[in-house]
Amino acid sequence: MKSITRAADALPTVEESWARVDAWLAEHAPLSRARLRPPAAPDEIAAAERRLGVRFPPDLVASLRCHDGVELDAGAPVFVLNGPFAGVEDIVHNALFLRSVGEDVANEYGNGDGDEDELDAYWRDEWLLITHGVAWDVQDGLFLTCRAGDDYGRVGHYFNEDAPSFTGWTSLAAVLSAFADALERRLPVDGRVPLAADGALVWEEATPAVKARPTSLLELAARTPEPGPEPARGRPEPPVSGGYVTIVVPSPAPELRQPDLVFAEGVGAEELLLRAGVVRRETVRERTHAEAGRSAAGLWAAARPLVRAGRRGAWGFLTQSAGAEQLTRPEVLRRLARDTRVVALTKHGPEVRVTVYDHGRPLAGGAQDRLVSSPREDYARLPDGTKAQSLGVDPWPGSSAAYTDLLAELLSALGVDFDLDRALDEPLLSGLVLPVLADMPEWSCRPSPEVRQFDLGALVERTPEPELRTAMAAQLRRLAAETGLDAFPEVTRTLADIDRGESPELVEDQPLDLRMRSLAAEAAAARPALEPSWRRGRDTPELPVTREDFHAWQLRSDAADALRRFLLLPVPIAAATILHRRLSDDWRSELAQDLRPRRPAPEH
Repeated sequence: MKSITRAADALPTVEESWARVDAWLAEHAPLSRARLRPPAAPDEIAAAERRLGVRFPPDLVASLRCHDGVELDAGAPVFVLNGPFAGVEDIVHNALFLRSVGEDVANEYGNGDGDEDELDAYWRDEWLLITHGVAWDVQDGLFLTCRAGDDYGRVGHYFNEDAPSFTGWTSLAAVLSAFADALERRLPVDGRVPLAADGALVWEEATPAVKARPTSLLELAARTPEPGPEPARGRPEPPVSGGYVTIVVPSPAPELRQPDLVFAEGVGAEELLLRAGVVRRETVRERTHAEAGRSAAGLWAAARPLVRAGRRGAWGFLTQSAGAEQLTRPEVLRRLARDTRVVALTKHGPEVRVTVYDHGRPLAGGAQDRLVSSPREDYARLPDGTKAQSLGVDPWPGSSAAYTDLLAELLSALGVDFDLDRALDEPLLSGLVLPVLADMPEWSCRPSPEVRQFDLGALVERTPEPELRTAMAAQLRRLAAETGLDAFPEVTRTLADIDRGESPELVEDQPLDLRMRSLAAEAAAARPALEPSWRRGRDTPELPVTREDFHAWQLRSDAADALRRFLLLPVPIAAATILHRRLSDDWRSELAQDLRPRRPAPEH
């Protein structure tokens, strides 16, 4: 973080910066201006210095002589996410509180005394919290150091869940100068720009740059050949001359083959693949469990899951070989159980679960589900009290045994002649899944009274539903344009239908649904670009994507989700997501424009 005021410019005085802030607030955000408190008296400041045993930096004294902080009420002016400026009383109260906390954790940090590094402490007696932080309490905020030395009067950032750090602002005068510059010139600070809304100062995230043509891993995957079988590895030949030592390495325990399984009554393999979400027919062929896992690990799959399907008697079955879990998702189980009954057996660490769906719904509301949980058993406590881990063993033998037992019970109850080893080793019809859209979380489908410090509840209450729908449709078009979502014909056709007053349907496996699923898959495939190289697996392929590619796909996917909500949910609920995901920092003024009644087109 750096001061917005250029280094070559003379730094304004504290009084000059506050005068500029006052003037801007008075003209653009009078409610926030009214929340600034009058100057602190000199004797109040002197009393605070005596109580804390420190000498306030001159910039802080000058600032308090302009405004003794702010009234902590609606519309209080804040400095980005650092919160409102604190007055004398709050500075003293917060310093005393943080000193007491610092004493309790002194052993975990520097003790706050001596010549150690200034920041080698949880909290120092010479620090003063000068803003209230994002939550208007002592969880975080800007602090000034009163410690004698080169850093005297320097500005730092405190957060109770992280180490303190110094900012790029060398003084409170630099902070206030940056504040005034940002207001007058609408300059970003920490990625946010100041705006006036309903008479109050608000900070909006600056409009981000979105890559216009992000690299498509799905398109690249379509041009990439599927990995072939691994070459056989022969035994190394011993050296012709000289001695050598044979090193015997204990073999690890064999990998347990207990994949997720779903049985569907009366459904064949090809139909099961379609219901699971396989849409690219060119990826469908017979593969063993091992072949499928190998194919799904490379660029050819682009992080999409791969499932295999077969049939035993009257029951079809699915098994997943690689990729993000699919067969445990409610939205997938509903599709698989369309007009039939399905039974899923899944194992995840200590838990083994049997889930039954009938005609698209959990049987008896989930009452038929069974869950077995087992303790971890690869850790042991030695006689000296230390813990040791056994390597090369099954950490969850209880759940492994439960999986075998429950599979036997299911098969006997369903009458299916099913052999797990055979199902894994023999080639079965398989294909890449384009994951179906996730269910919208229940909490996100409730009315939201506020979004981005905007009173959405009041807007909904005063705006007739047809006008609100028209305005949100306009906001959707803006969102589609700024994210690049309008580059896809399925989207532009749908937006055009909405403009004509129609109510388009979002139908599973139809073009708009497939486009939304593809966008989510693009973002999932590019997500590894966010990971540092040291966190990637040794065999993880290098992907030709960047952070900018991932963010572009994620923004498109989020915008598609906003469109989905507009199609499926009441407009007042969908509005919260649409407004939340707008990228332009001018979205408020654009919304006001979209809410104005449209003039009828002139008759010819």
